[in-house]
Amino acid sequence: MRTTRTAPVRPVLITALALTTAGSLLLTPGSAGADTEPVTREGPALDREAALTPVSAAERALTATVGRTDSASGYPRERILTPDPENPADKSIKLGLTPYHAIAPRLNALQSLGDRVSVEVAGRSAGGHRLYLVTVTAPETARQTRAQERMRELIETAPAAAAKSPEIKADYKVPVFVNNNIHGNEWEGTDASLDLIEQLATADDAKTRDLLSRSRLYFNVTANPDGRIAGTRTNAAGFDMNRDFVTASQPEVRAMRQIQIDKQPAVMLDLHGYVNGTLIEPTTPPHGENYEYDLFLKNTYANALGMEAAVNGLGYTPGKDGVQPAQIPFRDQQEGWDDWPPVFTPQYAAFQGTVAAHTVEIPLAVNNRAYDTLPAEELRRRSAVNVDVAGAAIRATLDFTRTHRGSLIADQIEVFRRGAAGEAQVPVSQETVPGVPGIGPEDVYTTDFPRAYVVPAGPSQRSATAAARLVDHLLANDVAVTRASRPFRLAGRTYTKGSYVVDLRQPKRGLANALLADGTDISGKVSVMYDISGWSLGRLWGATVRPAQSGSLPYGALRTVDEARPVARVAPYGPLRLRLDTPQEIAALNDLLRQGISIRQAADGSAIVPSSAREAAVTAARTHDVAFEATRTRGTTRLRPLRVAAAATAGELFALREMDFEVTPVSTTVLNAGFDWSTTDVLFVSAGLSYDALNPAARTALDAFLTGHGLVGRGATGAELSSAAGLLAAKPVEGNGDANGVVRVVNTGGRITGDAPDHSFVYAPVWFTDLGPEVRVEQRYGTGDPLVSGHWRPLEDGGGGPEAAAGQASVISGPGAVLFGTEPLFRDHPKGEFAQVARGMFTVAQASQESGG
Repeated sequence: MRTTRTAPVRPVLITALALTTAGSLLLTPGSAGADTEPVTREGPALDREAALTPVSAAERALTATVGRTDSASGYPRERILTPDPENPADKSIKLGLTPYHAIAPRLNALQSLGDRVSVEVAGRSAGGHRLYLVTVTAPETARQTRAQERMRELIETAPAAAAKSPEIKADYKVPVFVNNNIHGNEWEGTDASLDLIEQLATADDAKTRDLLSRSRLYFNVTANPDGRIAGTRTNAAGFDMNRDFVTASQPEVRAMRQIQIDKQPAVMLDLHGYVNGTLIEPTTPPHGENYEYDLFLKNTYANALGMEAAVNGLGYTPGKDGVQPAQIPFRDQQEGWDDWPPVFTPQYAAFQGTVAAHTVEIPLAVNNRAYDTLPAEELRRRSAVNVDVAGAAIRATLDFTRTHRGSLIADQIEVFRRGAAGEAQVPVSQETVPGVPGIGPEDVYTTDFPRAYVVPAGPSQRSATAAARLVDHLLANDVAVTRASRPFRLAGRTYTKGSYVVDLRQPKRGLANALLADGTDISGKVSVMYDISGWSLGRLWGATVRPAQSGSLPYGALRTVDEARPVARVAPYGPLRLRLDTPQEIAALNDLLRQGISIRQAADGSAIVPSSAREAAVTAARTHDVAFEATRTRGTTRLRPLRVAAAATAGELFALREMDFEVTPVSTTVLNAGFDWSTTDVLFVSAGLSYDALNPAARTALDAFLTGHGLVGRGATGAELSSAAGLLAAKPVEGNGDANGVVRVVNTGGRITGDAPDHSFVYAPVWFTDLGPEVRVEQRYGTGDPLVSGHWRPLEDGGGGPEAAAGQASVISGPGAVLFGTEPLFRDHPKGEFAQVARGMFTVAQASQESGG
């Protein structure tokens, strides 16, 4: 239920030193300052956007080039796909649907039917399966294809000119994107699309010929082959990818992102299940404040009416078939199914120029309990109905596209034109969106875009490593970024040469602002949200990001970049200090520790590397794009490699592995079956482990481990384990379980939160009271109302809200344990907080070593 293009690969740069072939150290001319020329390392480069994720170079290359028009080739572009081995365990088979291994042969057959169908491999899934993108359109010569690409570029980069272009008006093929099966156990969109592709490949009626001569139709056949095969909502990495579009941590999402950037669809469908009757976007409030909602609502509602008529026109009835009439939440519901966060596919698409984007929930459940309990005959009946419903929704959308081609193109141009011109958004009203019923103040969401954002260089930047990663992420999302060639002033501040500037007068300003802005506290707007309500990467990724509300940009000093300047640097002499503030720095530390290098931790939490390890530091700097600074600080406790047992969410496991920890997942079931604790140095717990549910042997083994080792706990589950095991004298207080967002925090310094960001993320926040004398407060929620953006209301009894949490301890530590009331590893969103968990694990592990554990 419910890609600018990927930053190119380039050399990583090392300032201050280089290694000769003999291995000796040479000072480079640029060692004295940050703006001198570095030495370039030959060989493969670091792609920050994906370097710390388990993605192959081949997958990155595929997602970096999917959709790029080959100027020497028109359409069709036939590719013969090698079939996958037959898999009788594929969960689709029981439903009478197309198993994954049958997709490639069918696509080969579809390409042979004529000259309208082309197939690309858009990337690979987390589990290694191919992602197939099918293009259906009337044949094009290479010259015609080049003309289409030129027009597409003009629409985005010069929208004012595009709006006046007679060529675009007459000849541009409007792009339509149909995304299927992003939730792996919501299968039927794939089969509906395959059936429709077959019909379009050979149909000779005037309507089809007109559609294909004036449109390009793109079908992501299955966005989640891992889940399709396994019958799971998530991919092989355990991620719900329809929550991943802000960070694009998963290879499938990066592929979808790149499709949307390169194809620039004006219309898109994301087919899901199961809600009866069929649920068709547009949604209830709140509506995303950063996109041009008047244009989005106008087109999305009009297309929804067509889909509703088509689905209801199939003739299925509640009594005979168990199918309820279709529903449109904007019209039929008050709240609870919103389009606020851009984590969902259609909401992200709106920032890439899509003006009619829909989640469609087909009606009859065939997954989860239904899959396991219903007879196969009933499951196949339901699946057939669902395929029919999904097909009707797609066909209605194609009809809408054909009849509204001109206005769809014009509205997409207008989205980009407003952004490039820096014009104010147009609030929705009955006048601005005629024909859409029931528009009221609850539907009006706009924002005041700043003039620009600056990611400073030099001393005012908290973390150059985090800043570079953030810039590369913006570029991967097709947000335009510039870099200053000299110092400049903006909005009363002076910035150094090398600072990055994100001009908000650009076609994709909405996406830039959605990623960088603080966001909004919408607690008073609605009582419930469908998913997260705050996500600011400007606050949560650990970089200093400053909005400039007004002012004139120094255009003469700004140069467009397609990659961030590399950070990798190693001081030429003496002991080295590695800040432990980012995932990359923690990964670099773990890299060095596994080599047996003696590294000690300073009182501020940073790592002190001996001068004798300089050569290894150079390699680590290159690999992880981090800086090793000269230092006179002495470390105290020696750091050692950590083997982590983790009872955690998939996102948290992913974050721990991104920091290059050796991680073994555990749970109540795993411990009850007998677990070898000798392979573990520290336990991380946030989910799936209940002390009370352990059998006596498992409880005894866990107690023995915790006596000599350490626990890092997150949220209520981690706090409950600490209390049950008698580790920390503290009372956990649970806030509203639905609350989430960006919060202000106050760090007290030390090894865990030393120099940490002053914002964090919460979901079902927890705080700690009644602290024992041995408990240290590492971090507190901000005073007043700590919520910056998101949705956090008090409970019915008046407690559990942000005012109750204000000033209370959010992170605590003591002998053998560290507890987090925040969510520092949530879904790859708060990268600037990841290091706090790593530091916590090193801290408890050190304490156990010092006590003889």
